[in-house]
Amino acid sequence: MKYYIDPFGCVKNQVDAENMMAHLRNAGWECVADAESSDLIIINSCGFIESAKQESINAVLQWRKLFPEKKILLAGCLAQRYAKELPGILPEADIFMGTENPAQIIQAAEKTRYSSFNSQLPAIKKTTYNPELLTGERPILSLPGSAYVKISEGCDNRCSYCAIPLIRGGLVSRSIPDIVEECRSLLLRGIKELCIIGQDIGAFGAEMQRNNTENNLPELLNAISALDGYFWVRLLYIHPDHFPLQILDLMERDKRFLPYFDIPFQHASAEILTAMNRNRLLKKPPAEKYLELIKSIRARSHGAVIRSTFLLGFPGETKEDFAVLLDFQEKAALDWLGCFVYSREEGTKSYSMKRRVSAKTAVMRKQIIEEKQISITEKNMKRFEGCELDVLIEEKIDAKKTDVHNGDNSIWLGRSYFQAPDIDGSIVITGSGENLKTGVFYKCGIIASRGFDLEARVL
Repeated sequence: MKYYIDPFGCVKNQVDAENMMAHLRNAGWECVADAESSDLIIINSCGFIESAKQESINAVLQWRKLFPEKKILLAGCLAQRYAKELPGILPEADIFMGTENPAQIIQAAEKTRYSSFNSQLPAIKKTTYNPELLTGERPILSLPGSAYVKISEGCDNRCSYCAIPLIRGGLVSRSIPDIVEECRSLLLRGIKELCIIGQDIGAFGAEMQRNNTENNLPELLNAISALDGYFWVRLLYIHPDHFPLQILDLMERDKRFLPYFDIPFQHASAEILTAMNRNRLLKKPPAEKYLELIKSIRARSHGAVIRSTFLLGFPGETKEDFAVLLDFQEKAALDWLGCFVYSREEGTKSYSMKRRVSAKTAVMRKQIIEEKQISITEKNMKRFEGCELDVLIEEKIDAKKTDVHNGDNSIWLGRSYFQAPDIDGSIVITGSGENLKTGVFYKCGIIASRGFDLEARVL
């Protein structure tokens, strides 16, 4: 039997898809590159915000319209969040599967093979989340050389706008030996960049520490540091209240741990952060505290790069609150920034909050932040001109000879330490012909910055 997978959502969802694919392969299923040649279409959905939910639902409807005879399995966050409702309101999907156990994909897929299959089957019953993954076996959906290592599931932060605890539950951390073994297996497969992910990796092991068990992010990173070879370790998604300053000591000792920090501040107004339930541990005004954290990171970590996200249009956000955020943006001078408009999600504490901000105002504020960030990021990128950096090559692009230097029609795209996969700019390498390989490091000289991207030559 053959299946086609249509992935949506974040990289944590991507890891779930990779693990489902590993289970299916072990059960004899074959993954195909196009839906037309498949027996089963699997949509790994996102259920985080309204736009993402609609995108996943539209995928179900479109695949059903294109292939009325094929079986469709809706997996992932949307299926988990609305396990009771979806079988009755989305008959275009044949079966539904949540997020708690990737191994259930075999049971779900096998059910679709029978002619008596009932398209109105209920969602698969929830099971206790099993944090152990198929280490070293799963296919990698990332670009060459990079893989995501999910160290925990769920979240205990309980931000008032966030549906993640409704979907993924509370924090469950994997064991350090299990994570290290996965990292070792990925490195043996030729992976050069380990991206450590979770809803908030700064909180890793917090539920174990409550039971007097030593298990935290610095301890995990020290264990990964014992692995041999040259590779990158990139840390993604650390809540500013949980940032462990001890990791800066490790980065000074082991340069394989990249000075790239993804810290979702979300806002800078004390009132808004309090309403978001993100101002619990701060004795100082949050903007001041966050700027101190940024200053500490930059002072202690040479070449530090900081990415963040801002959430605009949260209920009660006034002009004064927005002004505080603009001031913080200017003073923080973040290297990378993503902006999102508030999505009102049922089941969250913010759902019933009053003083809602109009969609028009929220979008306008998002645009103002984004436009202001362009010049900040472009200025920050210029500091890499003239530097010699390791670049991980990801793909080759053909271009007209008139578009590149020296009559060479090959352009290669890669990333250096200050660029996370898919979300930041790229290193554009020209003048190297057909000689490069994807998934491999090359020492490159940065010759120019062009907006968010940089142009380089292999040395």
